[in-house]
Amino acid sequence: MAGTIQVYSYNRCSTCRKALAWLTERSIPHEVHDITLTPPSKEILVAAHQSLGDMKLLFNTSGQSYRAMGAAAVKALSDDEALEALAADGKLIKRPFVEVNSSTYLTGFKPDLWESAFQG
Repeated sequence: MAGTIQVYSYNRCSTCRKALAWLTERSIPHEVHDITLTPPSKEILVAAHQSLGDMKLLFNTSGQSYRAMGAAAVKALSDDEALEALAADGKLIKRPFVEVNSSTYLTGFKPDLWESAFQG
């Protein structure tokens, strides 16, 4: 794996803290961004959507922003509208959101998936 991965996290999120500790324990170089202050750009989210194949994987369905919008309203969004909403409000994005490289993205922290993503 070449380069430093980009991790979008929230410091009050225990899952994000576990993920960052996991990366540190394995000496995986990473740069951390506060997802609430600097969410991933729409371009990054478009690439993540193409990589993951499912818009639902990008949404933090248990977060306050998602609940405020309502599941029905989110489902009614076109892909472009959903990506705009995600880029505008980092709290809508499932975290941690990780850009491993330009074609590999991770949402949430599942150690088994992370192991395979970082074995390259």
